[in-house]
Amino acid sequence: MAATTDTSPSFFTLTTLLSLSSTLLILALAYLALRLSLPTSGPTRAPPKTQLLFLWHAFDCLIHFTLEASFLYNCFFSYTSLTPSPPLSSVIPTSSFWMEVKGSIADLMRDSNVAAAKSMGLVGPADRSMTPQGVYFMGQSERLYGAFYGTSPTARLWQEYARADARWGGSDLGIISLELLTVFVMAPLSVGICYYLARAHGASVSGAERSGAQAKAWILMIVVATGELYGGFMTFAPEWLSGNSNLMTGNWMLLWLYLLFFNVLWVFIPGWVLWEAWGAVGGAFVGEKSVRTEKAVTRSKKAR
Repeated sequence: MAATTDTSPSFFTLTTLLSLSSTLLILALAYLALRLSLPTSGPTRAPPKTQLLFLWHAFDCLIHFTLEASFLYNCFFSYTSLTPSPPLSSVIPTSSFWMEVKGSIADLMRDSNVAAAKSMGLVGPADRSMTPQGVYFMGQSERLYGAFYGTSPTARLWQEYARADARWGGSDLGIISLELLTVFVMAPLSVGICYYLARAHGASVSGAERSGAQAKAWILMIVVATGELYGGFMTFAPEWLSGNSNLMTGNWMLLWLYLLFFNVLWVFIPGWVLWEAWGAVGGAFVGEKSVRTEKAVTRSKKAR
């Protein structure tokens, strides 16, 4: 199936401007956290690379804790109720044959629900389910979940992004699973990275503590960067394998700004972090080996 063409205007709408402004505001807050946490000037200033690593992970965790957390909120609490269905278990026996019949009837009810969604004026990706046949988000066959059905500012934000990738407006199980890990695991780890980077450059921290904090920061950065690269692949691989059925590539803004620019950030920067971590960890091992060699040589000379 070919990628979908979006017929909506290519110019920025008010929702577009507000959505992009929220991202810029988060970046500004991340920069403020940098200025408050690291020395950025004077003889004790943190190296530019350290400042950039702090800024990225502060921005990263704020994005996860605000925008992506709001996506999960809309997935679980924004919904539309469709035509209610009577409980099939009360009228159909539980033998294997009748269970198959029950599944077929449930699918027919699902089609009826989708038709009801169309009659309610839900357009585009909202007129089809985001789950396989016979599978319902949270087991609710009478509801459709996701930002498409919310009216809050965050729902409007994700409705805007769903113009580019329809899955973010509904209850796609793969996307929700990844976002649960992102919000509840990756975001706290990013906070830890910022903490250890700040501690590694604290004025009252001893040399051994600085080295330990730096090492912990690199370990967490490797975990977060690897997780984000994996998450990015698992987000788009299903689309590549299914002909980009949920991606709207016919609109320049949706393609180049929403799909490419914002997602490429979470490819190149984690890739750069892993490259820097490779050098830092490798250098630490080489330095440790050199120290041990020097100590061995010193002991050997003293023994003579």
